[in-house]
Amino acid sequence: MIKKIGVMTTGGDAPGMNAVIRSVVRTAIYKHLRVCGIKRGFRGLIDNDIEELTLHSVSGIINRGGTMLKTIRCPEFKEKKNQREAVDHLKVHSIDAVVIIGGNGSLAAGALLYYDWGIPVINIPASIDNDLCYTDYTVGFDTAVNTALDAIDKIRDTASSHDRVFVVEVMGRDSGSIALEVGLGSGAEAVIIPEVKFNADKLCDLLLRGYHRGKRSSIVIVAEGAARGHDVAEIIAAKTELEVRVSVLGYMQRGGAPSALSRTLAGRFGETAVDELLKGRGGRMVGMVGNKVISTDIRTVLKASKSKKINMNDYKLIGILAT
Repeated sequence: MIKKIGVMTTGGDAPGMNAVIRSVVRTAIYKHLRVCGIKRGFRGLIDNDIEELTLHSVSGIINRGGTMLKTIRCPEFKEKKNQREAVDHLKVHSIDAVVIIGGNGSLAAGALLYYDWGIPVINIPASIDNDLCYTDYTVGFDTAVNTALDAIDKIRDTASSHDRVFVVEVMGRDSGSIALEVGLGSGAEAVIIPEVKFNADKLCDLLLRGYHRGKRSSIVIVAEGAARGHDVAEIIAAKTELEVRVSVLGYMQRGGAPSALSRTLAGRFGETAVDELLKGRGGRMVGMVGNKVISTDIRTVLKASKSKKINMNDYKLIGILAT
């Protein structure tokens, strides 16, 4: 019987993580469970940086970006001796199960805890990259897109005023999800993403065709994993002689108050995670598919997410709407 659960945030931060923590803690206490916060993710679990959380602990955090529990990447958790130490600390604090809030790396670590050490875990997908299968959205993705979109709307104002091409680099090391969504929402002329090979000649031809028919400003969105924004700008300038500027949005996409969608996902995911543990269903990730909260085996999610595909219809649509 589960009496006490731990909750942690791991890997890169995402807006809405605090809202998830709040949902987990308040749902668990409502259902007569005790909750411990594990600080700094798996690093904190190895270091025994654990404290009990109360209703008051999560008061006033639903609208705050970042994570009150802090987060850090911890590749050391792959080592068995560190896993053993982490499990020992769970036992010291009488923690029966763990809710892990994070992305792909968090899933892999959760699989180790569950399958290798028998610790019931539920993963909650929180990542700005939206690169996990078995959920339409990860907590934080919608906020990151809206943050980037707001910046690009302002950039378009100055691009139009000065008759310039602006190359805007957004986050997305392995996934073009942010770039694709932002490109469609901002009316960008082109999007460069890791999933599609970059064709410099095709891009420059597109920009020149627009220029010759009277278009004096253009926006090109680049996912950081596909190319460097400055490199793309240099290519465009050399091949077209158009005036080009670069804006790298960087870590601003991770911050800020979470959007309504990120907050509501957080609330639903947190409640479902606690319920799954109380039903004895460990080793799973919760997600939202077709407006319904589901849970899926961690290994199934990990395997599928390695080959997650982007929406090519959206990619083509950006080109159609830019003509």
